[in-house]
Amino acid sequence: MKPPGTDMPIVVTQWYAYAKWVLERVEGFPKSQRFIPGQRLSNHVMDVLETLVKASCVRDKSGLLRQANEGIEITRGIIRMAHDRKLLTPKQFEFSAVALNECGRMVGGWIKSRDGATTPLSAIGGA
Repeated sequence: MKPPGTDMPIVVTQWYAYAKWVLERVEGFPKSQRFIPGQRLSNHVMDVLETLVKASCVRDKSGLLRQANEGIEITRGIIRMAHDRKLLTPKQFEFSAVALNECGRMVGGWIKSRDGATTPLSAIGGA
């Protein structure tokens, strides 16, 4: 789960790279679009990064990981809006979709590994 030479989980490293990419794209938005979609997007990717770093440092990760997962979904919606408003090219949108899916799967897997075995059946719709 952790890349060599670091004590951060790989999802933190990958989200960091994605956040850096997003911030570079936002800098290229037209001035009129930098505030609402650009600032919102920047804030959300940085919030997710902060939440993932916190989750890597605490014992009870469950709430933070769910918060990060929610932030990824919000980011996905803002990215879609940016694409629809022609602020991202189709290629940039595709890159972003792949990165969001990958990070979302990693966070989901991290959540399952933390509390999947301890979740009662009644909490997931079982008996």
